[in-house]
Amino acid sequence: MLKTWISAFRPRTLPLALSCIGMGGFMAAAYGSFNSTIVALCVLTTLFLQILSNLANDYGDTKHGADSEYREGPMRAVQAGHIKAEHMKTGMVVFSLLSLVSGLLLLWVAFGTEGVLLFILFLALGLASIWAAINYTAGDKPYGYAGLGDIFVFVFFGLVGVLGTYYLQAQELQTLVILPALICGFFSTAVLNVNNIRDIKSDTLAGKQSIPVRLGPQKARVYHLLLLSGGVLSAVLYVALNFYSYWQLLFILALPLVALNGINVWRKQTSKELDPYLKQMAMTTLLFVLLFGLGQVF
Repeated sequence: MLKTWISAFRPRTLPLALSCIGMGGFMAAAYGSFNSTIVALCVLTTLFLQILSNLANDYGDTKHGADSEYREGPMRAVQAGHIKAEHMKTGMVVFSLLSLVSGLLLLWVAFGTEGVLLFILFLALGLASIWAAINYTAGDKPYGYAGLGDIFVFVFFGLVGVLGTYYLQAQELQTLVILPALICGFFSTAVLNVNNIRDIKSDTLAGKQSIPVRLGPQKARVYHLLLLSGGVLSAVLYVALNFYSYWQLLFILALPLVALNGINVWRKQTSKELDPYLKQMAMTTLLFVLLFGLGQVF
């Protein structure tokens, strides 16, 4: 049973949680504001939120019909009958509470008793994150079925994840940090896009109007290349506007992996062929962030 639950957590998607928090941590270090305790709590909170989102997705897609016999990706736990729907809902409640408790501890460490207004603002963002994690596919009107998943991933795994982590440490914002946040936003959305291209057939039958369903397979692949290009161009622009060392170009080492993902998503047509490039893009995002971040710190 433990193995089944771990599989339902979808470990291959968790690098995205580490990527946005890692980027925020690297940027804080580059500007002299790194706080290891805050970063560790950000990682913990975001991992809980990501697992919550994955459990809600497992439950919601089975409930709404996207996870059916027509789906060609990996079979989900509720769909396969490995975890009962009511038990999955209990798991969602548990990880909602874990996210909330971890988030409250994070805000207390960051602001103490003095920054009441900031505490309330970030608490509202945290509650919005929990809402977004659940309602992507599990709500009565899941926004993922309306094609809004890309926007929410871009915002929460890009702007909120990176800028929030940075602000909690620095207690201020640097305008240029928006560009590293865009890197994570574009690449995280690209991971979702691979998933949605793979699932076009089952999503169409279930009435899930993801971006690839709306665009069609080929235009969705063009969209994918634009997402990858957006991430790379954001990195180039940040370095160009803030250049002080050739170490900042370290992220170039990850470009072949970004290109590999783009080429294969463009060429591969079947769901089985596309599936490995979801994990590959998630790991590429983490590596890109690691190299980019280290380059800014050196």
